[in-house]
Amino acid sequence: MIKSTCITKTALRARRRAAIRKRLSGTVDRPRLVVFRSLKNIYAQIIDDTRGLTLVSMSTIAKDTSLTEGSKKTAQSFEVGMKLGEKALAAGITKIAFDRAGYKYHGRVKALADGARKAGLVF
Repeated sequence: MIKSTCITKTALRARRRAAIRKRLSGTVDRPRLVVFRSLKNIYAQIIDDTRGLTLVSMSTIAKDTSLTEGSKKTAQSFEVGMKLGEKALAAGITKIAFDRAGYKYHGRVKALADGARKAGLVF
């Protein structure tokens, strides 16, 4: 029997994500900001792994976002980062650990991180 040596893109991302999560964990002092990127939307959560709680979340499909119609996905990601940073500061969170979840630190993921930094989060 011949085995396929083709490894899918999602399997490679899952491997990178597991390697990142092995050494990165959110604490009470420094919760983890995790990013999920789909084809149309971007989602971000700030998680305390010691208690297993999502402290703050934001996405492009959230009701409290004011995204302009027809804007680029990178600009939308920056806006989500800004809104997430504002909500985190209101919740008393200033320092976070950034979890890119296996994605390259590039494009929409980088734009979200830049937006969160501009809002005042330190990482």
